[in-house]
Amino acid sequence: MNQDRFKAEILPLRQNLFHIAQKILVEEQEAEDAVQEVLLKLWRTRDSLDKYDSLPAFSTTVIKNHCLDRLKVIKRQDLLDESHTIRAATDNPYLELEKKDTERVLMKIIENLPTLQQAIIRMKDIEECEVEEIAEITGTNVEAVRMNLSRARKKVREEYIKYTRL
Repeated sequence: MNQDRFKAEILPLRQNLFHIAQKILVEEQEAEDAVQEVLLKLWRTRDSLDKYDSLPAFSTTVIKNHCLDRLKVIKRQDLLDESHTIRAATDNPYLELEKKDTERVLMKIIENLPTLQQAIIRMKDIEECEVEEIAEITGTNVEAVRMNLSRARKKVREEYIKYTRL
């Protein structure tokens, strides 16, 4: 699909996609962000869009799934924030200091990884992206993402063990 056809067939669906996203996500800004991400995803996969019988139906499915995934992430984040608040109230200040120190050390170790491994481990372990999404974002294949993620985790583990033995 070329740029002109994409503009003619996909971009007019924007308002409809926004309404669907807003019904699911409620907040206008979240819905707008979701539509932007879906349009970008559709643009990246424009060469394979010809295989779908109905682009409006496919686009609706993509926005619905994207919004539902986003809700899962928001819910997971809310649960993590809530559990952290509950635990923080009961935790020992020394344990809190130790947790913060561990987090600082891990982030420093991650910063010293090669750029691609750094990006992959952050997207997977911090932002909780799926391997397929990471492959699409980084422009690599799924196996390369898995291999780089494994190497990055191994390096972080080795460096952290070295740090704890000092």
